[in-house]
Amino acid sequence: MPIATNSGKIEISLEVKIAEIAKKFSKVFKKGDIVFLQGEIGVGKTTFVRYLINNYQKNKNLKLTEILSPTFNLVNEYDVGDFIIEHYDLFRLKDSNEINNIGLLENYKNVLTLIEWPEKIKKKVEKKIELKFEYGEDTEKRFLTISGLES
Repeated sequence: MPIATNSGKIEISLEVKIAEIAKKFSKVFKKGDIVFLQGEIGVGKTTFVRYLINNYQKNKNLKLTEILSPTFNLVNEYDVGDFIIEHYDLFRLKDSNEINNIGLLENYKNVLTLIEWPEKIKKKVEKKIELKFEYGEDTEKRFLTISGLES
């Protein structure tokens, strides 16, 4: 299943393309994976997460839940049948020490961990998948670069 792994830049300007990529990743990501979602506000990180989680739910014939950014909660959890997805948004954290208070990565082997704004984490995370969302020359064009996927 080709997803342009490790360094290929994929154009994701249309939301349908984000949905298509999220569907492919729902067959790749598994319990224990840590996924860093990098990029500016509004570039498509939470949209990707919404399609990803809803695909897991569809695959297990579960009711689709509304997926919101956890900007104010810091973390939202979703049961997708075989495991839990923890979706973190670290945008509001002012100090890397605040991460110690939210339980980030404490239980990562038992969940799929999705982290927006991971640059706020000072502790080195060895095995992670990085999805970098970025704008092109204008905000109409958007791209995704993937690294850390094992073949």
